[in-house]
Amino acid sequence: MSPTGIAIAVCALAGLAGQAQAERIKNPVAEFSGIDKITGRIISFDVYMDETVQFGALQVTPRVCYSSPETEEPKTDAFVEVDEITLDRQIQRIFSGWMFAESPGLNAVEHAVYDVWLKACKQESDVPPPETN
Repeated sequence: MSPTGIAIAVCALAGLAGQAQAERIKNPVAEFSGIDKITGRIISFDVYMDETVQFGALQVTPRVCYSSPETEEPKTDAFVEVDEITLDRQIQRIFSGWMFAESPGLNAVEHAVYDVWLKACKQESDVPPPETN
């Protein structure tokens, strides 16, 4: 086979491999867990995309939350922004990046008092959705 033929075959196989993977599912809700290191309490909480929920002195805002279809290997990730409200009531961004549910220690937010990590991405929640104007 000529070098051009090999290149065409490789491109065709790469195209097929890309088609074999299912589309990631975009979810409207991210489920987080957080620990208050002082009390030892672990709390799970749901947050809708682009909404902010306060956990202790932290404000958690997911921007996008993806999961893989049930037929694929589990992969769940979310792009999250976390701000801290300081004692003098200033807001500081302490985290902006991807969190991975399958590897919670990889990009969890580790704060002096609070830790937060992604548990799951969901299509619905018991928490009522935010009001839209």
